[in-house]
Amino acid sequence: MKVTIFSSNQPRHLNLVKAISNFADEVFFISEVNTVFPGSVEDFFKKTQIMQSYFEKVISAEKKLFGEVRFIGNNIRQLSIKLGDLNKLGYCHLKDALSSDVYIVFGSSYIKGWLIDFLVENKAVNIHMGLSPYYRGSSCNFWALYDEKPNHVGATIHLLSKGLDSGDILFHCIPKGYEMDNPFDFTMRSVLVAQNALVDFLKKKNIFSIPSFKQVKAREIRYSRNRDFTDEVANEFLKRPIRLKTNKLIYPELLNPIFGD
Repeated sequence: MKVTIFSSNQPRHLNLVKAISNFADEVFFISEVNTVFPGSVEDFFKKTQIMQSYFEKVISAEKKLFGEVRFIGNNIRQLSIKLGDLNKLGYCHLKDALSSDVYIVFGSSYIKGWLIDFLVENKAVNIHMGLSPYYRGSSCNFWALYDEKPNHVGATIHLLSKGLDSGDILFHCIPKGYEMDNPFDFTMRSVLVAQNALVDFLKKKNIFSIPSFKQVKAREIRYSRNRDFTDEVANEFLKRPIRLKTNKLIYPELLNPIFGD
């Protein structure tokens, strides 16, 4: 099996690539690179004291589940590009990666032009960190907790579409909360559930046998953008006690749900 992955360069992204490389014959990894020290280095997110405090907690939770940034495998052909450059690439740059059996998108920038047409035609699968159609856009699980809706924290595995996070849903993934979890651990667990489930389907080669479901846009609660995540919002979140009570959550309608162990 040949797999092409469009992703990023944080430990959680590397973990997915490594997990797939353990059983795939060859993996093509297009990595959109940004800083691995968000909040401390000006990049996709601003460099401020509040952002540094916030992302220190994100990085700590990510490290617990996915380890550090690292080298990830010998059967991986990697192309690293700056975040935002993907839509400037032509077929000639990516042609080696465009004859795979499966295409996966996880944490890439918004894909447009000829590449989105190609990926949609080839039934690319997207990992959306948030429960669509309820939460779409950027930092969805943060916003679910910000809105005091821990029952809307999770991930959506869906077919890629031209609209953001709007493709037909294959399944939802729900993290299991633990008593010792803080909000950052809890939301990061949704990444692990999604990756484990997707990898399992890929190993069994039945990912495209799953019945898919159209998204109902009327159920949308919030469509978030990166500019919405400000110092003021992050600071408010950091100061607010978040009570998860995950053993008592009543979930919205879920499609082919997979719950974390």
